[in-house]
Amino acid sequence: MTYNQETHHRQSIRLPYFDYSQPGYYFITICTKNRECLLGNIINNKIKLSEIGKIVKQCWLDMPKHYPNVELDEFIVMPNHLHGIIIINDPINKYRRGGVTPPLPMENKIPLGKIVAYFKYQSTKQINKLTHAPGQMIWQRNYYEHIIRNEKKLERIRYYIGNNPYNWQTDRNNPENLRCR
Repeated sequence: MTYNQETHHRQSIRLPYFDYSQPGYYFITICTKNRECLLGNIINNKIKLSEIGKIVKQCWLDMPKHYPNVELDEFIVMPNHLHGIIIINDPINKYRRGGVTPPLPMENKIPLGKIVAYFKYQSTKQINKLTHAPGQMIWQRNYYEHIIRNEKKLERIRYYIGNNPYNWQTDRNNPENLRCR
């Protein structure tokens, strides 16, 4: 089906005029398609990752290898979503501080959307290979993001991520709670 602006009416959930490639801290949440619990289970307030969840975790951890100006902060893979903090650094200043010449070629600006898309693509490709299901969609179409603007907010989000397994019974992404809406 071809996209038709008149009938589809999709609006961006991103801040208009904000440069999502600028250095900063970004809190993101990525949900599985239909919030299916593919990534693991919560047992005794801890996540026990499935094989698919282990792939997701490894793909998340591998992102800085693909994007040298990306760092990862606190994150957690939950049964049907992932929460994480992505840090985008200034690619040139990162190398200048270390006294190292940046590798060439190097993109100066990599937007958050491209980083998330790469993660979703790589994890989907590996999961489909594992499950022998080429073309299977794993992730919802979009993702949630929040720009972290200060240290106090950063600490609150880190706390939220770290305690996510303890709050699974009341989490809005828990399928048992979704039925109640």
